[in-house]
This record gives sequence, C-alpha cells and structure tokens, in this order.
Amino acid sequence: MHHSTVNGHSRLSFWSHVREFAVPTSMIDSSTARRAVGDWSGACAAARVDVDLNLRAAGRTHGRQFAETVRADLRHLAPDLLRWHFPRISPDGLLRPGLTVSLARYRPPDGGRAVHLVARTPPAWADAGQRISLALWEPASPLAGAGGHPHPRPDRRFRLDLHRHLWDARRTSELRERSGAGWAAEAALLLHADGCADGAVTVRLSSRLQLVLRLPDELVEVPPRDRVPAHPVLPDAATWVPPDLELLHAGLIDADRLHPLVASALLPDHRPASRSPYGATNSRLVECRGSTHRIGVVDGVLVPLDHDAAEIRREELLVALGGTGLPCLQAIDAAHRHPENLADVRGLLDHGDTAGAIAAVEGLLGPDVLLRSGALRDELETAVHRKVVHGLYRAGLAGAGPAKSTRDSRRRSRPRHATFS
Repeated sequence: MHHSTVNGHSRLSFWSHVREFAVPTSMIDSSTARRAVGDWSGACAAARVDVDLNLRAAGRTHGRQFAETVRADLRHLAPDLLRWHFPRISPDGLLRPGLTVSLARYRPPDGGRAVHLVARTPPAWADAGQRISLALWEPASPLAGAGGHPHPRPDRRFRLDLHRHLWDARRTSELRERSGAGWAAEAALLLHADGCADGAVTVRLSSRLQLVLRLPDELVEVPPRDRVPAHPVLPDAATWVPPDLELLHAGLIDADRLHPLVASALLPDHRPASRSPYGATNSRLVECRGSTHRIGVVDGVLVPLDHDAAEIRREELLVALGGTGLPCLQAIDAAHRHPENLADVRGLLDHGDTAGAIAAVEGLLGPDVLLRSGALRDELETAVHRKVVHGLYRAGLAGAGPAKSTRDSRRRSRPRHATFS
C-alpha cells in the first residue's frame, strides 16, 4: 500500500520528473568516485551536502569510540543515494524543506540519551541549490549545529535510522526485500528500536487518513478529527512502495537511469550501460523563406549557417529599424528569450543542478553567448538571487527570510505536499 499527493498517472509523471532532474548522473559519478577512495567529505561536497559536524569535538565530548563509530557510518554514507531517497514535495519534486531526518542513533558510552546523526534541509525560502546538511543532534543540546533551522529536532514521521538501506552503501541490498514489506514487520522493527512494550503504532497515510496498527494484525482507522493515540509513528518510508519499482513496472524509466545502487538492488542481474549526463547538440532546421536552413553553434555562438555575413548584417540592421528579420534570425532570438528547452533548464535550476543548466544553455546557444532579455535570462537571474539568499541563511544573516520575488512566487505559491521515495 502507498500514499501520495498525486495518484495514478500523475504520481508516475511526478516521479519521472524527479528522476530526470533531481540527482544528475554527473553528481552520482563524482560522489561515488570520492566515496570509493574513502573521501566521505568529498563525496558529500559532490552531492551538495554540507557537513555541519566536528568529529574531534564529538570525540572530546563522548569519547574516541563514539567518534570512530560515527566516522565509520560517514565513510559508508552515499550522499547521492540519500538525495535520491530524501522526502520530496509536489508539484516540482523538490526536497521537503525545513526537515530534520535521523539517519542513525548512537548511545554514548556514559549511558546518556542517544545522539542522532541527522540530515537537514533549509526552509523553503532558502532552498536554492537544494542542499542538504549533516549534523549531530543531542536532546540535551537540541539547537546544536542547527543554526537558524526552523525544526532542528528529528521528525518522528520522516526517519531513516530504521531504513539505512536508503543511504548506507553497506545495506542497499535490503531495498528489494523491504520494498512493499508488510506493515506488521516494519512496526515490529520500530517498536524494538524504540524499546516500546505497547504493540501499537500510528500509520499516517495522509493528513486525512491515519490508522492505528496493533500487532499482530489489528488495524483501526482513526477519524481525521479524533486525537491519534501517542504511539510511535511508522516511518513514512515503510508505508508505501518505492516509486522506482512503479516506474520500472510502467516502463517509464530505463534501468540505466536508476541510481546504480538502486538498480543493483532491484535488478541484480542487470549490467549497466555507459551513461552520458547531457545529450549531444546538433544543428537545428528552420523553414526560412521557402527553404530549409540550419542554425547551429559556431565559434561558441548560435548563428545561422546558410546566410552569408553581408546578408546577416543587412537583416540585423532591418530588425534594429523595426522591420521583420529572417526566420533564421527570429529562431535564434526565440532561442535566447524563450527556448524550447526552457522547462528543462528550469527543472535543472529548481533541483540545484546549475552545471547541468549551464550545459543545457551552452548546448543550445553556445558557450560564449550573451543572453538577451527574456524568460531564460529571468530564470538564470532568479537562480543567482536564490543562491545569495541561501548563502545568507547558511551564514545566519537572513533572519526569518526575505520576501519572495514575483518570479519565485509564480512557482513556489502552488500547494506543496509531502511525498517520499
């Protein structure tokens, strides 16, 4: 069973969009290469994960063995896989903002309360780059390492300490057996981990549908207006089938477009093919005054290929005087102001893949292009502005958050609901 804010084909379209833009191949390859040589901090940097923890300080506080245990987990953390499975929201499939997720819990040698390794996302107004941060959280110091985060405490619903196969490279083979596993088995794991004698858990399927599962097999629906009993909350990752399985079964994603660790878990006999992060760029055809002409990138700039320089100069002068230029020139101008791949560029920028967005623009217009005013330039300028805001948030200089720009609110004002992979 699963739940989502989107159903049927809409749900599959949502996850197809996420898988296309959210975790680019270049990120996976770079992060994996660094993790393979033991450079866990480099792997995090490649996956746009900020490290807000100090293992030396943790060792001084809780002992050397504690620090070594955390370091061992960090060495096997696949930050790109964490991003792949992190909770997301509609309509654009962005990371769920303002969230603190527990990845692991450690019991200090002194027998004190558990310390959590957590992953955090910034609030929505500072989510440029779609970055995640790692920190250690202690109940005794709930704000430690949180900065101005709105929800520093680990969320009871979104937690991965019981689903380490979604981020720990040592455990990824468990994905296949735990995809759609029975709630009773997952509830038993939760109760054991939390040391609960009461054999009941709350299962939240949506804001309007919550259940109470009493082991071994009693399931009771709780009306939305009733108070839900204070039972442990079954982690969201345990309540539905991962979208990758649904996309595979529907034929909407090729196995080679899955994260390699996901593909090896779900399809152990699959042999991956070589992958390219960005498509090749060729000349494009334009119907120009009764003939089929080409436009393409030459010397770093998009130009018409079937008109000589003198003709182009005359046509550019005509346009400057208010006339209508050649269809080839019109096509180039349209590519600058509102290109056909604008939705793809926007998707890359929304998901923080600035390198991919720049590659897409350069593939279309050339690496030496000077952008003209229009929707494409507006999107790039908005992305720059949002990165500045994120930097201010990280530095603790943005307060409660600046007002959103008009262009930002166009996309951000739509309802954003929770989903999870």
